[in-house]
Amino acid sequence: MFMGEFQHTIDPKGRLFIPVKFREELGDSFVVTKGLDNCLFVYSMNEWKSLEAKLKALPFTKADARAFTRFFFSGATECELDKQGRILLPANLRDYAQLEKDAVIIGVSSRVEIWSKERWERYNEQAGAEYETLAEKLVDLDLDL
Repeated sequence: MFMGEFQHTIDPKGRLFIPVKFREELGDSFVVTKGLDNCLFVYSMNEWKSLEAKLKALPFTKADARAFTRFFFSGATECELDKQGRILLPANLRDYAQLEKDAVIIGVSSRVEIWSKERWERYNEQAGAEYETLAEKLVDLDLDL
């Protein structure tokens, strides 16, 4: 399971350091794609194959299913770690997520997300203000949180 928040810098060549804690679970090769909320989603190969199977099961006759799978798969790229624990983020993914220099890498259970620092701070501020309301709507109140 992925959890935690880490801040790193993207170098001028577009390389980003992946935290050791995440590298162990992601493995040497994994998939990065366009995520929701203008961040990038990072999946281990096993998680990617599971997600791919679910998306393949969507009815291709539905326009929404076609649009989502096109967007999701066309933005996907397989990344490999270099000897320093970095990946090269393609320009199209950096552009999509507005990643220029400062990045925040977070663990979200079965995936990792990569955010521009500015976008993460804005998102976190907005979501933080709604945290209790969201918890009331989504979390079973019998849980001890």
